[in-house]
Amino acid sequence: MRAPKDFLRGYAARAAGGLVNAVVEIPTGACEKWEVKSDGVMRWDMKDGKPRLVQYLGYPCNYGIVPQALLGKDLGGDGDPVDMLVLGPGLPRGTVVAVRVIGLIRLVDNGDKDDKLIAVPVDSPLANATTLAQLDELFPGVTSILRTWFENYKGRDALQCSGFGDKEEAEALLESALVSFTKTEANK
Repeated sequence: MRAPKDFLRGYAARAAGGLVNAVVEIPTGACEKWEVKSDGVMRWDMKDGKPRLVQYLGYPCNYGIVPQALLGKDLGGDGDPVDMLVLGPGLPRGTVVAVRVIGLIRLVDNGDKDDKLIAVPVDSPLANATTLAQLDELFPGVTSILRTWFENYKGRDALQCSGFGDKEEAEALLESALVSFTKTEANK
């Protein structure tokens, strides 16, 4: 029997050419909530003993994580891997794709910071957007869709959105999350 992939430790956060690796947990349009757990293995998330399904419209983008990057408690986060929203066509679950980070969405979930990086693959129809301002200019409505979806998919007022951060803020969060992962691993 083959060992399951370790998506946290088996891949670097950084890819060639200034890009970042993202692991797709949930493809665009899917409602099945899969997650990479703290052991690095991706599995269907369970709630009350049942596989978790989003009871809303399917995900508006590919949803995943950055390997070796934690939104740790030291950063005000939930201690989970940093979430990544990969804009563009659906990618298969488990895909590791190099993306360009263009910003972040600021979210709070149950009192914990739950910011999510926003990125585009270099071969995506949205690849011409290198910042959130360009994304809004070239593809009107995308950030509004993301905000509306995240503010509502868990139910009204379950998640709070305080807007978006630019590419520099996203890069700063990523750098802090890489350090948080290293500290966590050193303390195991």
